[in-house]
Amino acid sequence: MKTLQQVLSHKTHQGIISISPNRPVYDALVILAEYKIGALAVIKDGELVGIFSERDYAREVILKGRSSKTTPISDVMTEKVITGKPTDLVESAMSTMLEKRIRHLPVVDNGKMMGMLSIGDVLKETISYQQELIKQLESYIHS
Repeated sequence: MKTLQQVLSHKTHQGIISISPNRPVYDALVILAEYKIGALAVIKDGELVGIFSERDYAREVILKGRSSKTTPISDVMTEKVITGKPTDLVESAMSTMLEKRIRHLPVVDNGKMMGMLSIGDVLKETISYQQELIKQLESYIHS
């Protein structure tokens, strides 16, 4: 099974897509739409300080009647960010994401963010790995 670093290296967007905590929610929504993604890393002075997702928008802006043009990201972001390490295996990330009920996992190495994986990235890799195992087992059985 691959490591999180290996999966990150094959993602379409190689850079870290992020936003500053003082920017308005509206700016984050524009970025999410532009890149067709569901979450952004919130970075302040080069450090991961939170994550802003579509869930945060729905729960903290829409349902509470806030304005996306005047509400800063820092007021609605998730501050307690669960992260993975580049050396973690995809299987471990999948378990963490399912257990913690999260859809996005920032990958951090020695305090530096390396990238972000979605549950879709992790699921795709898991399916690919299982398909390869099935092929190997079928080949073994037929030989």
